[in-house]
Amino acid sequence: MQASKEQIKTVGRLKKRSDFLRVQRENRKWVSKSMIVQIAPAPGAQSRYGITVTKRLSKSAVVRNRIKRRLRAAACEVLPGFKIDPADIILIGRPDTETLPYDTLKNDLAWCLRKLRDRKDEVPG
Repeated sequence: MQASKEQIKTVGRLKKRSDFLRVQRENRKWVSKSMIVQIAPAPGAQSRYGITVTKRLSKSAVVRNRIKRRLRAAACEVLPGFKIDPADIILIGRPDTETLPYDTLKNDLAWCLRKLRDRKDEVPG
């Protein structure tokens, strides 16, 4: 299912390295079989997401780009409908991200976000 233009506009993108490092310093993450999700409170009123796939995962740019496309599509479908305070979210690809069924990716993302939302009271922020 393709995400509509309205859904894509409700969640912004993280593009600056400083934003990625800030979310990483917050040290709130959850790991699933298909991805690692890091989260931090957003400085603005809008949630944003970023995607990272390292060369350690695959030396082939084709494979890394496929993983990024799959994560981007899952984020565009799951994040707009997910009830969470404005947050900056980073999705980090794992080896299984390329081969797992797309529905599994969406379920893993929703599961990670639920776990992080439920743990919200344990970490100040």
